[in-house]
Amino acid sequence: MSDSPGHEVPRTVPSAPAPTPPTPAVPAARTGSALERRLRAARATEPNYREVGATAADRLPEGYTHLRRRVHLGHGPEVLARAGRFVLGWGCQLGTGFAVFPYAPAEPGATVLLRLGLPGSRWPRLVIPCRVVWTVDEPDRIGFAYGTLPGHPECGEEAFLVSMDAAGEVWFEVVAFARLAAWYARLGRPVSVLCQYLAIERYLASVVHAAADPGPDPGHGTPLPDGAPPPSAPSA
Repeated sequence: MSDSPGHEVPRTVPSAPAPTPPTPAVPAARTGSALERRLRAARATEPNYREVGATAADRLPEGYTHLRRRVHLGHGPEVLARAGRFVLGWGCQLGTGFAVFPYAPAEPGATVLLRLGLPGSRWPRLVIPCRVVWTVDEPDRIGFAYGTLPGHPECGEEAFLVSMDAAGEVWFEVVAFARLAAWYARLGRPVSVLCQYLAIERYLASVVHAAADPGPDPGHGTPLPDGAPPPSAPSA
């Protein structure tokens, strides 16, 4: 059940239900009171920006930094389906080093905590609240977008979309609009911008790898214990 109203991008053509993507091996979060409280608090909030769902439009809203990156994945519906399952299963985030709590394939209105620990650091994991604001699962388009909630270092939205054109070529695109929100992100702006750039590059690389791999989805198997490293993406 969704945590709060989201919306699904309108389907342009009828389609049969897509197969349920296999559950990747994700770091299993300890359901201790602190993490559960963070999740309950995030579910009670609204996105910290006004233009919810704007990544589904052709024109991104003004007043934000815009980003569009696209990469070619291959040809044909099998590539589309394989990459789409990976994306809807939070493969981009897991492959970049995030843990997703609670884990489930992206669903409109779902609130999640993206958790990231810095290697070799004694600092606690950074916990980033987000909400899925739209999903699409069509014969030629599969993907979703999430928006930021209060407590996120940025405010804005990020979309991950696999699509197939009329010639059967399959593409993966990341679309985002955002501005820095947290004081520590603004204070370290050059570092924040660099981290975002590196994350996008790893998103692209992880989907390229997943689309090319005819075997099981990366990370498919038994969930790992909390603190274990998530499935790694290839270097960008």
